[in-house]
Amino acid sequence: MIEWEVERIIHQNIDKVWTLFADANIKKIMPQIEKHELIEKTEKEIGAEHMQSYKEGKRTETYIVETLAYEDKPDKKHKQIFFVIGKAFEIDLCFSLITLGENKTKLIYSGCNQGRNFIGRAMMKMANNKSNSKTVEAFLDRVEQEAMNL
Repeated sequence: MIEWEVERIIHQNIDKVWTLFADANIKKIMPQIEKHELIEKTEKEIGAEHMQSYKEGKRTETYIVETLAYEDKPDKKHKQIFFVIGKAFEIDLCFSLITLGENKTKLIYSGCNQGRNFIGRAMMKMANNKSNSKTVEAFLDRVEQEAMNL
């Protein structure tokens, strides 16, 4: 299992940063997503489900993303999602935004990847934590860059 929790201060208004996590903008911060289609409830509800397709290299995976938590308050925003890729990996991600000032927002990005079956667990044991850290940092860099473009 790989777990992480990292924080980044973004010099932008919380509401502007939060728009990046909306369905219409998700490809800006997650460019490998090719398809993100709402299939149940609304995007701002717990229990919402999306069909998502993710492309890495020549391979495309399609899976269902479920919203486990959703909070949209003036000074705090939070979204937790869960999905299974290739019947082998369970992915649980949390995105929390906290107002630190008019144009200053703390982003807390946490998550857990774990193997669901023998192959997934074996691959997780071989996974490189340094590589995962680079992926997490690259995501935070994208969110920060896109937020500054708003």
